[in-house]
Amino acid sequence: MNKILIVEDEQSISKLIDLSLSKNGYLCKTAFDGISAGELIEKETFDLVLLDVMLPGVSGFDLLPYIKEYGTPVIFITAKSNVSDRVRGLKDGADDYIVKPFDISELLARVEAVLRRYYKTQR
Repeated sequence: MNKILIVEDEQSISKLIDLSLSKNGYLCKTAFDGISAGELIEKETFDLVLLDVMLPGVSGFDLLPYIKEYGTPVIFITAKSNVSDRVRGLKDGADDYIVKPFDISELLARVEAVLRRYYKTQR
């Protein structure tokens, strides 16, 4: 079972993602700010991080390099839809970038694709 960290400050969105992923066989943990996310990443191992950009404490852009030090793939989920933001996220090391609002079926497909791609090359 893949373990996913959801880092999203909007609790309704976080809960929707958590419920949808859990129903599809994923084990989820949530953090509502960048500092809590960093603490969880230090304590636990995750197969994937779903990361909002605009977070209290530490932004997703600032947290990304820290997460990547652990070798964990990251999908940004954010309302920041400018091409420059998407390009920055991908160039900084995100494995994918989803703009809010999104369809949950697309999120599930992208999660599966990143996990499949990442763990195929890691084994």
